[in-house]
Amino acid sequence: MPFDLMTFRFLDRPVTRREGLEILKRDQYRCQYCGLDGLASFENALALSVDFVIPRARQGKKNPRNLVACCRSCNMIKGKRMYRSFDEAKQYVLRRREELRHSWERATTEQPAPPAKTEETPGAESRSKKSKATAASVINSSPLSLRQ
Repeated sequence: MPFDLMTFRFLDRPVTRREGLEILKRDQYRCQYCGLDGLASFENALALSVDFVIPRARQGKKNPRNLVACCRSCNMIKGKRMYRSFDEAKQYVLRRREELRHSWERATTEQPAPPAKTEETPGAESRSKKSKATAASVINSSPLSLRQ
């Protein structure tokens, strides 16, 4: 049994591959927090893992009642926090996902401020043209370049 040096307690072992597959099958390859369907696409399947509802770091046990199928995003949002029940954990994860979605939408829809004009030193314009020409020649000579 692994030993946690921070709390000086023994931790339950991680889930084995066989146990994880049994939990995923039991939960029909669906994240129990957000509902992501792991059978819908290969990328979704890769995002699924098994989550300890009460984290191992908080002495959560490795029994089927404490394990759920979970996507990595929800698992990261949930973290090591303690909850009174699975439903409370689910509410927290869904609320936090919405907050993150709104802040991301705000950040991506805001128009960037125009760059501040700076006074150029003499010769800076010619150096800029040379560096652009050098960059263009490197891009055009790359075997991966689409430009012909």
